[in-house]
Amino acid sequence: MGQDEVSTWDGVTLRSSYNDRAVEERDKLADAARDGNWAGLFDLLEANPHWINSGRVGGSSGYAPLHQVAWHGADADIAHRLAAGGAWRMLRTAQGERPVDIADRRGHHHLLVPLTPVIHHRLPAETMKSIQHHFHTLIHHRAGDLITDQQLRLPELEPLTEQRNPACWFAVPGMYGGFSYRLERAELTVESWCRVVGGSGQRHIVGEHGARLVAEGFV
Repeated sequence: MGQDEVSTWDGVTLRSSYNDRAVEERDKLADAARDGNWAGLFDLLEANPHWINSGRVGGSSGYAPLHQVAWHGADADIAHRLAAGGAWRMLRTAQGERPVDIADRRGHHHLLVPLTPVIHHRLPAETMKSIQHHFHTLIHHRAGDLITDQQLRLPELEPLTEQRNPACWFAVPGMYGGFSYRLERAELTVESWCRVVGGSGQRHIVGEHGARLVAEGFV
């Protein structure tokens, strides 16, 4: 992933949110990572690079490919290649583990260095927690019942801190749009819209004390 490219937060948890072909391809990706089939994994990612931080649709572990690399104790070159392609070393599983935590727990010490996150945008943990809380409140306000109906996993902000371009896109099924968000120092700039509703766009600045609307009515 290039420095100026925007990454994707995959919050979809329901298999019914995808068509059958997409579910089949996502299963192939998850199976390849689970089985340590790295050649097959990279082939699938070449066709679908935006899935690099995605796990199995409907899975309970929250393991993305880099977590599986850590679990298997794969060669360090595999970890480096995934990280260079945009895999987040700060992405946590359902149990709250980053890839480096899994590697450490399983004794795969050769992976500790390549899996240790390199932070480009430091933010105090409590500040990040507050911003994320207000961001999630904003998402619920803008997307309404879609969040609960679709059982979405809402974006976590930690991965932004390791991205040179700390920006991300979160699509909401049924909204025909979603949320584009970018970390700028100790604030999050959030744009949200529905692509089929002209003038539905809103821009908010989210800080540790709340969110404020700064623009609206754009496409």
